[in-house]
Amino acid sequence: MSKQSNRTLSILTSSVVVFIVTVLVAIPSSHPSSSPPKPPLVVVEALLTSSIRTSSPTSLRQSILVSSNSILTTKLLAENNRPAAAAGSNPFRNLFGDIASSLTGQQTSSRTMAALDSKISSMISYSWEDIRLDLESKQTPDERAFRSNVEKGIGPPSPLNKIRLYDESNKEEDIRVTFYRDHASWCPYCQKVWMFLEEKRIPYRVEKINMRCYGEKPASFQRLQPSGAIPVAIIDGKVYNQSNDIIFALEQLYNGPGHKSMLPSPEETEKRMKAQELLGLERKLFSAWMYWLTGSSRSKGSFINVLKEVENELKASKGDFFLGEQGYQIRVPKGEKTEYPCINKWFDAMETLESYTLTKGCYYSHCWDLPPQLGGCTYEQGGEPFEKAINGERLLNGSRGSWELPLVPHLGGVEPDWDWCGDENAAKREAVERLSFNHKAIVSFASRGAGKKGFPSYSAPLSDPNALPNEAVKGSVDACLRLVSMAMLNGIDLVSTDMDNLVETLAKDGGSDHVENVIASLAYLRDRIGVPRDMRLPAARQLRGHLNYMIGKML
Repeated sequence: MSKQSNRTLSILTSSVVVFIVTVLVAIPSSHPSSSPPKPPLVVVEALLTSSIRTSSPTSLRQSILVSSNSILTTKLLAENNRPAAAAGSNPFRNLFGDIASSLTGQQTSSRTMAALDSKISSMISYSWEDIRLDLESKQTPDERAFRSNVEKGIGPPSPLNKIRLYDESNKEEDIRVTFYRDHASWCPYCQKVWMFLEEKRIPYRVEKINMRCYGEKPASFQRLQPSGAIPVAIIDGKVYNQSNDIIFALEQLYNGPGHKSMLPSPEETEKRMKAQELLGLERKLFSAWMYWLTGSSRSKGSFINVLKEVENELKASKGDFFLGEQGYQIRVPKGEKTEYPCINKWFDAMETLESYTLTKGCYYSHCWDLPPQLGGCTYEQGGEPFEKAINGERLLNGSRGSWELPLVPHLGGVEPDWDWCGDENAAKREAVERLSFNHKAIVSFASRGAGKKGFPSYSAPLSDPNALPNEAVKGSVDACLRLVSMAMLNGIDLVSTDMDNLVETLAKDGGSDHVENVIASLAYLRDRIGVPRDMRLPAARQLRGHLNYMIGKML
């Protein structure tokens, strides 16, 4: 990762998270209880990172994420007869190039690949149907209903929703709002509108649009919004193209029964004045954060001063939110000392809101998505250990890879775990659900890692929508993902022998180039799991760790 994005990493991890959510004022704490939201989609348009677990890590090379300005297609290379790595060094390394599939020699013949795929099919007894049945036998009733509810737009919210009806009392033909938001679920301006819709329980239809650094915008959207900026909403046929305009229009139009007020009433003059004051503080905080993120380290002091203002506002509040029982973003793991206890208490309160947990991203996703959106970020001294931890390369204590199985709680003290998502097994089931539901598309997507870079390219280093997959590796990648899924459902021990046999067959019948291409494909997928787009953080961490374990077997 570049020095530009290192500033992002440092800011997000030093002691507070400062990815600003601009909804400040009116999120009541008396939120109806319901089951935890089910997370985002499979990795067809995905995003992820590095660090691997293996039974003999000393035989592997160090894992390094290169500059975000580099062209990002992964190639991990094993070194035969390499001396044992020094104690304490990370045994992995990523190499990046324009065409991952042809860096190391000729492609394996199609006849050889057909024979290899046939042999693999006879070796691996678990089909995707078997995996799906095994998953369903372990799922809770709410987990089994997830896909059906997503399709209908009812139940807990998900980034996968194309329509949102909340319950069966609302009908699709009665939807009055079409919400245009970013495809990756990362835009903070989209997030505040998204949360607002959910909090007010306004039925809406979703249209997903690329940010420019991730791909082209459709001409139909450009006609609605010539600048291309998101979010946009069409409400009763009228186009609104600023987030605050959308929010205020929704507040005026949906103020009757079933739609709670998100602003103090006109009679509450003092509270309305305070709400305006807090909106001003939000803009002040955002500006101070942005100057630090994209400008000089000298701006850090200004940001901290504004942060103290935020802390004091929360301290003076009668509840956990800014207006007492109402609601704003910044964080450390529970039990850690912090200069901002009220801000952390506010975070805890926000995580009781389904509308917030629905839209919550992770440090890794933000640290890769922010620099291309902002045109780059400046380097923050002292940020390198956090950068390595977030990218899976090394825990803060330097002992091993931070995405290495077994996973360390709170990313070793860097990023608080999402306890509200359930236990470790629930996270694994969520990851398997995403893989098994759309496995063909995911295999094809992963195989881009051993394929050809697309044209034109885009500024976001992890985005390559026009890349072409390497067809020759699909069968092998599919087999690896089936074993990874079974490992998450039933434990590594159940499939460890199958993994060893598969790796031996890939090397013997496919050759070293083919093995390297399979590794490159799995790493490409791992580095592109997006939160919340594809799944929630605990599931993403489990999938990254298990993919790394499979890669480690091959290195």
